[in-house]
Amino acid sequence: MAILSLDQRNSYYLLEAERTGIHKPILAALYQAHSSPSLADGQTGLGISPANQVSLAQVNTFPEQVQYAANTIRSLTDSLVAQGWIGIDLWNAKQDCYSDKFLQSVAQGYAPLASQSTTARLEACNVDKLKQAYLADWETDFKTQKLPPELVDLEQALLNFVEQIPDYYVGLPNQRQAMLEAVRIWKRLDSREEAIAFLLPDQVAAATSNDSLLDIPLRQFIQGIAAHYKGYPQQREALLRLTHLWRQLRTREEAIASLLTDTSPEATLSIIDPALIAFVEQLPDAYQGRGSQRNALVEGFRLWHKLDSRAAVLLALGINPELIERSTIDKTALVNLATQLDRELLRFVRRLPGEYQESDHQREALIRSFQLWRNLATRNQTLQLLIEQTNLEQMVSNTKQAFPKPRLWMPKRPNNWTPENIQIFASIIEDGNFSWVEATNGGKWMPPDQATVDAIVRIAKLAQRARDRIGRPFIITSWYRPSLSPAIEEETSSRERVGDALSFVCEGLSANQVYWALDPWWLGGLGRSLKFPYLCHIDARSYRARWLN
Repeated sequence: MAILSLDQRNSYYLLEAERTGIHKPILAALYQAHSSPSLADGQTGLGISPANQVSLAQVNTFPEQVQYAANTIRSLTDSLVAQGWIGIDLWNAKQDCYSDKFLQSVAQGYAPLASQSTTARLEACNVDKLKQAYLADWETDFKTQKLPPELVDLEQALLNFVEQIPDYYVGLPNQRQAMLEAVRIWKRLDSREEAIAFLLPDQVAAATSNDSLLDIPLRQFIQGIAAHYKGYPQQREALLRLTHLWRQLRTREEAIASLLTDTSPEATLSIIDPALIAFVEQLPDAYQGRGSQRNALVEGFRLWHKLDSRAAVLLALGINPELIERSTIDKTALVNLATQLDRELLRFVRRLPGEYQESDHQREALIRSFQLWRNLATRNQTLQLLIEQTNLEQMVSNTKQAFPKPRLWMPKRPNNWTPENIQIFASIIEDGNFSWVEATNGGKWMPPDQATVDAIVRIAKLAQRARDRIGRPFIITSWYRPSLSPAIEEETSSRERVGDALSFVCEGLSANQVYWALDPWWLGGLGRSLKFPYLCHIDARSYRARWLN
């Protein structure tokens, strides 16, 4: 088996550190400091060997070594606390890392008690090597998030954050999950089910299927955390995990960075975006042309486009406000104008999901439309209802309460493509098979100028002829790729950096078959690879070029 990469090993470290509430870099350090034993899967371990109820077969692969190393660090920490160690003995709060004293204890190894059935033996190692590896991994995580060298205020920020949690809890799934994870890590439990059993020992089955039963005991537990906080590493990790999941951040370090600037658990209004878009998706089918409905959409249009009056809305929609005033007696004319207004409003509504950029004014426009549509008295009532509807776990499929499926909407195709008007899902040439999704790697590399746009269109036209000639789909592996770094520079051909070249595989055919079919008439560059026998390359240079590499 191939040796695991650093990223692969790190994924195992993160998984087990989150489960046990230990600091992830200690696992990376154990791997570096021990590089033993040799394991059945061809890897090397973290210095873990069998002990008591843990057999050799249970610690003979890399994932198992990481799992039992995490268990053992947790058990060692508990043992030291039982011996009288306090928070500052175990943890350097300013640096957000284990103390030198604790690292020395880890380097001495650990022999578990007979009662510790999930803890293996940790062999001794060189303390300097362990410390150097630990700090190197810790520094990598810190540099990624650009955290300050000292975190003197972090502990107080954590406590300020957790003390406010009960007041801001509104039953969202991520909030409940965050609190449950905090309980699990704080109480040294390994699974969600164990945490539920701790909170509701007599209602485990019911709480597993209905998470809302956990709300009261979760609030009660969180309310008592500050009074029982002693600065132990596991307690600190429980609060960081709470922050991490509550704020739906990517990493532990992002959670730290967020706390240094804001300790409020108040959710941002972005949490109601799914409910707002669900409301918008339902409007075309729900709209019946009633005056209150029309008013809700007109007001939403006004706020969305930052217009100052209803008359300005009508003008923007192509309706002369004076005609409405003149038509107050002529009912037929008034109905015709209302029909025209409804048609334009619904056209606007259908575009909203694709055009929504989560800006404050756009969100306020949708909130106001929702409020008027539902005839709610205040903005606070509106927000509360939207928050309740954002709870996706309560939205059962195939019911009226379920979130609707996204509607497809394509804007009108422009006469000519420019960097400003590219429609990512549109075909590059009209009725063609190649889209801007393929040309731009899903929008990752958008053409910065007209020359690049023209180059992409040029090769798309030629590639369409090639595809039609072969009669089978081309699966694009690489198209436009700008020069972003030396690594990309090495992997990208000069013509791919221009945009008029692409690499592809053809479904069911080898590169040789494609090459032989295209070679007689293809006027640009045509290449194939010995290393990758299905990969072809074409480009739009002005002369014939052929290669095999």
